[in-house]
Amino acid sequence: MVRLIAFFAGLTFFTALMVGAFAPREASAPDLVKKYHQHPTEISFSFDGPLGTYDRAQLQRGLKVFKEVCAACHGVKQVAFRSLTDLGYTEAQVKVIAKEWSNKIPSLDEKTGEAATRDAIPSDKMIGPYPNEVAARAANNNAYPPDLSLMAKGREEGSHYIHALIAGYGKKPPADWEVPDGLHYNPYFANLNIAMPPPLVADDQVTYDDGTKATVNQMSTDVAAFLTWAAEPKLEVRHRTGLAVMIFLLMLTGLSYLSYRRVWADQKAKPSTTPAA
Repeated sequence: MVRLIAFFAGLTFFTALMVGAFAPREASAPDLVKKYHQHPTEISFSFDGPLGTYDRAQLQRGLKVFKEVCAACHGVKQVAFRSLTDLGYTEAQVKVIAKEWSNKIPSLDEKTGEAATRDAIPSDKMIGPYPNEVAARAANNNAYPPDLSLMAKGREEGSHYIHALIAGYGKKPPADWEVPDGLHYNPYFANLNIAMPPPLVADDQVTYDDGTKATVNQMSTDVAAFLTWAAEPKLEVRHRTGLAVMIFLLMLTGLSYLSYRRVWADQKAKPSTTPAA
C-alpha cells in the first residue's frame, strides 16, 4: 500500500513537471537597459599601451576642469596637493593652487575650539565639499557624489568610460524609456538614469591657460586623463619597469640558449654508442 501511494505521488509530481515545461509561456518584457545602454567610444589617450606616458599639458587642463567644475560635488581624497609637482607645477604654484582650492580643510578655531575651516596647504588632500555622507546626500536629493580618486580603476573601460559619461548627456531618451523626476538620461551610465546633472553644458565653460579650445569633448577628455593620473600616478614607472623586465627576460633567454648549446656541444659531437639492432 505504501509503495502504491509513493508511486502515484511520484507520477503526479512528474506529470506536473512535464505540464510546466511544455505549457505556453508569456513573452518576457524586453530588457530596455540592455537594449539602450551604450559602451564608450574608443578614443586615443597618450598613456594607452605598454609604452604610454602622460601628457602633462593635458593633465594640467584636466586639473583645471576638475577644480572649476567637478570639485563642486566631488573630491579626490587620495591625492595630496604636493603630488601636483608630477604634473609639471613648481612648489610655489602648488601652494597657490592649494590656497585657492574651493573646498576648505576642516579645522578648529584656536581661540574658541569651535569647528572652522582653513585654506589647504600642499600636504593636504583634495577633499570634497561635504563633511560626511549625510550632508552630501542632503545637498543632492539623497544622491551621494562619490570620491573620484579611484574611479578610473573602479569602472570597466576606465578613462574611456569617464569621458563618455561626462560627454554623453543631452541625448533624447527613447520613447519607451522613462526618466523619473530629478534624474537625467545618459546611455553610458549603468542603468541609463543618473542623478548627476550634466557637469559640462557648453563649450568654453573653462578657459584653458594654454589656449586650447575648450569644447565639451576636449574638457571631458582632459578631466578623464587627470582622473586616470589620480588613480594611477605611477603608471609611467610601471611601464618603464615592465619594458626593462621584458628586455632582461629576452637577454636571459638568449644567454640560456647559448649556454645550453655550449654545455651540450661536446656530448652531441660524440658518436652514438647504442648497439645496432
